[in-house]
Amino acid sequence: MAKRFTLAEAQSLVPRLETSMRRTIALKTEFEQAESAVREFLDRVTMMGGMRVDREQARAGRERRDHLARQLKGAIEEVQDLGCVVKDLDMGLVDFPTLFHGVEVYLCWKLGEPRIEYWHGMEEGFRGRKLIDEDFLRNHRGDPPQ
Repeated sequence: MAKRFTLAEAQSLVPRLETSMRRTIALKTEFEQAESAVREFLDRVTMMGGMRVDREQARAGRERRDHLARQLKGAIEEVQDLGCVVKDLDMGLVDFPTLFHGVEVYLCWKLGEPRIEYWHGMEEGFRGRKLIDEDFLRNHRGDPPQ
C-alpha cells in the first residue's frame, strides 16, 4: 500500500524534490540526446549498407545511453521511494497520495511551485487540479505516524 501524506508531510519534501526533479529532468534530456545519437548512427549504418562502421563509436554511444538510462531509472526511484508518484517528467509533476473525506486523492506539486497548493482526484490528473481550501485542510489525512 502506498504511503498517504498530510499536506505538511508532503510540503516538507518540496525542497528535496525541487533538487531531485531538476536532476531527473536533466538526466532525461541527456538520455534522449544519447538515444537520438544511437538512432542516427544506426540510420547511417543502414544507409551505407553497414560498410565502414566505427564499432568503437557504436559501442561508446550505446554504453552512454545505457548508463544514462540506469541513472534516470535510479533518480525516478529515489523520488518514488519517498512515497511520491512521478507523473510527468516534462512538467516536473509529482503527486502525493492522501485521503480526503475518506477517498484517496492526490496532493499535486509542479516543479517551480514554491509550495503545494492543489489537489485532484485519482482519475482527474493535472487538468483537474483544485485549490486546497479550508474544507480540504480540515478533512484530509495521511497515514498515522509509525
